[in-house]
Amino acid sequence: MSQDFPVGGEVWFGRPAWAEVDLDAIQHNVRELRRCIGPRPEMLAVVKANAYGHGAVPVAETVLAAGAQRLGVFCADEGVQLRQAGIGVPIHVLGYTPPWEAEKVVRHRLTPTVNSRQLALALARFAAKEGAPLPVHLKVDTGLSRFGLPPQEVEDFARFVAALSSLETEGLFTHFATADEADKAFTRKQFAAFLTVAQRLPPIPFRHVANSATTMDLPEMALDMVRPGIAIYGAYPSPEVGRSLSLKPALALKSRIARLHRLAPGEGVSYGLTWVAQQPTHIALITIGYADGLPRCLSNRGAVLLRGQRAPIIGRICMDQCVVDVTHIPDVSLNDPVVVIGRQGEAEITADEVASLAGTISYEILCGISARVPRVYLRGGRVVRVTTLVEEETPAPSLS
Repeated sequence: MSQDFPVGGEVWFGRPAWAEVDLDAIQHNVRELRRCIGPRPEMLAVVKANAYGHGAVPVAETVLAAGAQRLGVFCADEGVQLRQAGIGVPIHVLGYTPPWEAEKVVRHRLTPTVNSRQLALALARFAAKEGAPLPVHLKVDTGLSRFGLPPQEVEDFARFVAALSSLETEGLFTHFATADEADKAFTRKQFAAFLTVAQRLPPIPFRHVANSATTMDLPEMALDMVRPGIAIYGAYPSPEVGRSLSLKPALALKSRIARLHRLAPGEGVSYGLTWVAQQPTHIALITIGYADGLPRCLSNRGAVLLRGQRAPIIGRICMDQCVVDVTHIPDVSLNDPVVVIGRQGEAEITADEVASLAGTISYEILCGISARVPRVYLRGGRVVRVTTLVEEETPAPSLS
């Protein structure tokens, strides 16, 4: 790219729909989490789903520099992506791995979750050829009823894995169902069930149960390792989780005005003409839509920020664009920056607000920002890296 990248968050002049990711905020959040749990437990930073929409590789590099020791992904391909970027720390595949991906897991030295004898045997076969035991983790289903082994099956399965000389049982973990709720009774019940299983097994180096909510509200459950996810990105797991940590949102989703237009009373907007002007109205076309991650259900409900003021979304949100009412905002101009998620002046629209309007959670909103949205990475307010569908660059920041 030929343009310079001066200081400031509205300096991107590629596709006029982009996400800014503040790497300083991610670093701050990791250090806040570390302050909460103390120096002993290791930290496995969860960077699955493209680091919750923030970009897996830049985020992984940042969290490791900030003090995380390990990374967590859901599937083998996510781990391979990090290995291909030159990341050498342990990478845990927290989800299901089919036996036919065993060779890939071993070749890239990923740390899988083993849940079946077929997978264990396949991993052992390929690991034996590498000449070094492959670390694996076992997952206990203590009540989420999702992935993992029932508690009564873990002891026998652990013995089976231990008999495979090319595998090393490095970890034992579970996942909580209600840790982000104010009532921690079921979480404590799951924790007790997990400890009962752990006590029946030979010593295992890493016992881990703590997600973001648990890390913040129940730091005594840190055990040997914690697995924060959403908190790394500056969002709280739910309104019921304590605010003892000062988290900084890392992502802002932005666009620009592509067209300004005036409607006469009776003229409608977008598909279905679900919004019709009742008076002379000044509207702006914004080049972001549901294919970028702006939920269509925010049609005629959501808002964006323009010149530090809220501009309501009118009409149906389209795949690639939407329309907002700017009648009340003076001096609006073509190419003005628009904030969909983030802060502009004193005004702010959070991922939680967008999620609430959409009837979902911030996780889905952040993960839903599509790959075609450029990611612009900032340090100290300056752009240090850009990823798009077609390229990745590390521009030299300059003032202009």
